[in-house]
Amino acid sequence: MEIEYFIREEDWKKSFEKWKKETEKWTIGLGINKKNLRWRNHDEKELGHYSTKTEDMEYSFPFGGFKELYGLAYRTDYDLKKHSEESGKDLKYTDSKTGEKFFPHVIEPSFGLERMMLIVLLDAYKQEKDRIVLKLKPSLAPIKIAIFPLLSNKPKLVKKAKSVLTLLKKNFVVAWDERGNIGKRYYAQDEAGTPYCVTIDFDSLKDKAVTVRNRDTMKQKRVKIKELITYFEEKL
Repeated sequence: MEIEYFIREEDWKKSFEKWKKETEKWTIGLGINKKNLRWRNHDEKELGHYSTKTEDMEYSFPFGGFKELYGLAYRTDYDLKKHSEESGKDLKYTDSKTGEKFFPHVIEPSFGLERMMLIVLLDAYKQEKDRIVLKLKPSLAPIKIAIFPLLSNKPKLVKKAKSVLTLLKKNFVVAWDERGNIGKRYYAQDEAGTPYCVTIDFDSLKDKAVTVRNRDTMKQKRVKIKELITYFEEKL
């Protein structure tokens, strides 16, 4: 995925640095550990004939070490001049205030979409003793909350859990799971990257509260059912 960002020639250094900062900020915002990222400047032999400056953002892959993730190039005014020559059309930009005509210079950020998806998964994948967990940033997790009745063969628990499911699915992407024992359900959701699990137990029938488990810390907290939406809005 590429962007052709048009600028005046005198603004290229400022624009180049701005795109570097924004690209890095955005990547870290996906949940990527900054320690796994670095910028590498192209030397003269690597530079394209159209480029005055090119840098690659690289990621430290578990196979092969640092490899290119994104590219950032200053392409001068090569593109529009070349298109102008080949098409015979005047592709100069006209400044609406001054009437000045010129070929815009170009900063080109390019993003490897498949590689980006790969590093999100690689960076989130963890093996911790007896469990595998996908520590996706909650905003990227396909399922936000999983809801369990403690026992699937107890109608009262299932009914209460279904009511919690109905409550939360209006605001969040939720999943229902009643397979096997509670421990296996937790670990299955850890592998899927689900940030939170909600368990409805026998105490829930009395105190109208549920147990909320955090994927990353595995810590559990008791939360009132009526407070769940507010609780998850803050967390997610």
